[in-house]
Amino acid sequence: MENEIKIVVATHKEYEMPTDEMYIPLHVGAAGKKNKDGNPLDFGYVRDDTGDNISEKNYRFGTQTGLYWIWKNIDANYKGLVHYRRHFMGSHPDKNNMIGSAITYKEIKPLLKRYKVFTPRKRHYYIESLSSHYAHTHDENHFSIVREIVQHDCPEYLHAFDSVMKRTWGYMFNMMILRSDLMDDYCTWLFNILFQVADRIDVSQLSDFDSRFCGRISEILFDVWLEKKIEEGTVKKNEIKELPYMEQVNWAFKIKSFLLAKFLKQKYGRSS
Repeated sequence: MENEIKIVVATHKEYEMPTDEMYIPLHVGAAGKKNKDGNPLDFGYVRDDTGDNISEKNYRFGTQTGLYWIWKNIDANYKGLVHYRRHFMGSHPDKNNMIGSAITYKEIKPLLKRYKVFTPRKRHYYIESLSSHYAHTHDENHFSIVREIVQHDCPEYLHAFDSVMKRTWGYMFNMMILRSDLMDDYCTWLFNILFQVADRIDVSQLSDFDSRFCGRISEILFDVWLEKKIEEGTVKKNEIKELPYMEQVNWAFKIKSFLLAKFLKQKYGRSS
């Protein structure tokens, strides 16, 4: 298994982690973090400020500093990213035990011969497109900037971009497992865009929550990249496996925030 599959579990705090050896608990945004004694903050996890990294950009990129880290520093046939409070589920999920329900190497190994891409099950917004949902919850100008960059740097992606932005569903949360060559392709394309976006968006008036816009933009850009791979035949639809997932969120807060954003134009102010 050593080089077959590795999945980073991105976290900014100490938390219960899956025990399967394919998981790498990763402290994201570790650069410069200190404990109360002034020493480097250490949870006993691998830190994303080791090796080739962009840990210092975590305040813009969020968990995507973890994606960059596994892309640049891990040698494996498949590479993945999940979050401390969101995991892909195995064969016997228990809603009262998310960590114990996380998919294991034994469960995913037979699937690696059949699939190139693993995603969470689609999230449907029904009354929102991805474009309108982002505009209602964050700043619609962000994706105007993204589209300009796509049009200039990789116009072959423009059709996929426009198609995805009109969808009412998406593969959200920046959770994925990709064959290594596809991870290279995705990250090379993605981070070229994100570095430019980070330079072009004025952050002087943004809260800490709103400042992590590169991570939120990435959620939709993953769908754009995957749609382009399907269009060109690099990935066939039957080579994509949607996996069930479990998450620990405050659903009452999340649904209320969604409706307030949609109908009363109240932007999101914090995570659920």
